[in-house]
Amino acid sequence: MDKYEIIKPIGDGTFGSVSKARVNLTGEVVAIKKMKKTFSTWDEAIKLREVKSLRKMSHPNIVKLKEVIRLKDNLYFVFEYMEKNLYENLKEQDFPFSERQIKMMAYECMTGLAGCHKQGFFHRDLKPENLLVND
Repeated sequence: MDKYEIIKPIGDGTFGSVSKARVNLTGEVVAIKKMKKTFSTWDEAIKLREVKSLRKMSHPNIVKLKEVIRLKDNLYFVFEYMEKNLYENLKEQDFPFSERQIKMMAYECMTGLAGCHKQGFFHRDLKPENLLVND
């Protein structure tokens, strides 16, 4: 974890907490999720359903998992950084999304979901808070 500098916490959920971080060497901004559960072995960690599915996913509409790190029984996922989630976007809007914007978001969501299904996985928790977006 020495190669990352934590910038700020950005979320806390049932299974882990997420922080915005920077790669020291390149300056790239990433999101690091620290799992709440601890793992005594690497084998135990890589058997997680989330690890198995995310390592297989490669689709432009699915957040990319860059690295999995186990350090002192803690498990960390390093993801590409996304600025917001759809719920935050909806709350910040002073006006409704245009029909074009809605169609584009629906298209991107459905193509990401189709990519997930093609790999033999399904998403069990689709909601605006879990749909990540960049401007």
